[in-house]
Amino acid sequence: MKVLQTPLSGVLILEPKVFGDSRGFFLESYNENVFAAMGIKEKFVQDNHSCSQRGVLRGLHYQVQKPQGKLIRVVSGEVLDVFLDLRRSSPTFGGWHAAKLSGENKRMAWIPAGYAHGFHVLSESAHVLYKTTEFYAPELERTILWNDPDLRINWENIGEPTLSQKDRKGVRFKDAEVFD
Repeated sequence: MKVLQTPLSGVLILEPKVFGDSRGFFLESYNENVFAAMGIKEKFVQDNHSCSQRGVLRGLHYQVQKPQGKLIRVVSGEVLDVFLDLRRSSPTFGGWHAAKLSGENKRMAWIPAGYAHGFHVLSESAHVLYKTTEFYAPELERTILWNDPDLRINWENIGEPTLSQKDRKGVRFKDAEVFD
């Protein structure tokens, strides 16, 4: 597994070894020992699968009290994946980073607990799989406004995305609940 550092504290982009031939390919997307050797020792408790159409933007989501670390990968299509550091004690607090994840590049993103996460679908559709370190708790979920002018996130000139009602009602970063 190749590890690519990001400018954000703890966020990693991972490139698995891909073994391909005329039949297709094989890759190992998760191995507890390999991840522990990279410093990712968290236990995953839930797997999720999201399918979205071109132009859909989901996020920026996070959970208070029971924050989730996430291992994100795209098995079909392409997304612009965005991470926002909500840990007040972090040197990168309030910083964001974006990475393209796709079924073609097979990259994964490790996002530790204490981050908000979102993505925008760049392809016709995209299937996003993610493992989480904490169970989903809807009453603890929070949303930061995707286009908060203070954050100035570069979603790559997407125009007006397709949003859920929840994402339309996101709060500004300056008003958001954050972590110590």
